[in-house]
Amino acid sequence: MGFFDKIKEGLRKTRENVESGFNSIIANFRKVDDEFLDELLEILITADVGFETAEEIIDQLRERAKLEKIEDPSSLKKALEDIITELMTGENGLKISTKPSVILVVGVNGVGKTTTIGKLAHLLTDEGKKVIIAAADTFRAAAIDQISIWAERAGIDIVKHQDGSDPAAVVFDALKAACARDADVVICDTAGRLHNKKNLMGELEKILRVINRELPDSDKEVLLVVDATTGQNAVAQARDFKEVVGVTGVVLTKLDGTAKGGVTIGVKNITGVPVKLIGVGEKIDDLQYFDPRDFAKALIGE
Repeated sequence: MGFFDKIKEGLRKTRENVESGFNSIIANFRKVDDEFLDELLEILITADVGFETAEEIIDQLRERAKLEKIEDPSSLKKALEDIITELMTGENGLKISTKPSVILVVGVNGVGKTTTIGKLAHLLTDEGKKVIIAAADTFRAAAIDQISIWAERAGIDIVKHQDGSDPAAVVFDALKAACARDADVVICDTAGRLHNKKNLMGELEKILRVINRELPDSDKEVLLVVDATTGQNAVAQARDFKEVVGVTGVVLTKLDGTAKGGVTIGVKNITGVPVKLIGVGEKIDDLQYFDPRDFAKALIGE
């Protein structure tokens, strides 16, 4: 299955909702008027795009329809695809050109963070990069065991301490190991935490200080993993984490298990943080680089 087909299949539940609603209002389409646009607004809100973002999309569509004199359904669909693509376009690629580069992975409990790290390590290894994982979620012994299994499965080096150790010390050792072993990328796991717990956020800031002190000139990504099935809560998480730790990108997981895939648009539009990766299945190669155009096509149907 190609990249686009995987994204299309991963967004199947969301697309079915959007497409059936869109086809329903298109069947009675006469012109782009307020009644038509109100119905389209409802469809976008049902897909969990979020009211504010859905309104912005509809406003842009109204303007384009007027300027371009859109009078047929196919042109309307193309305009909608273009608007969504433009909203989602940003620095969507990973910035990891230095050797080593560092990816700090953050997020609340239960979003699939450890699994995402395993899949990301596999993705980068397939691209020929040497990866080291820092098992800096030291609060749960199970987390260290889980990330170790992923590392072993992918043949990737891992730096870990005993559970209960200082997470920043694990990251420090991993950075030293990366320099000594000529690694390309260090991926740092962190404990899942609620975004309103200040002491836990302080720990993330401490880890970032270690990274910036030890590798001041290296490329750094702070990736926030959010669960698409949580809908608009994902937007709140992205906003809060961005404030505290300067999130540079979002990874949306579990898109294949929800009809709320429209939240992907809301996350980027409300926070300004680009979506860089999406999870569209449970297999090790089901983590995909995010492509705005492919996403827009898969969402509203070709």
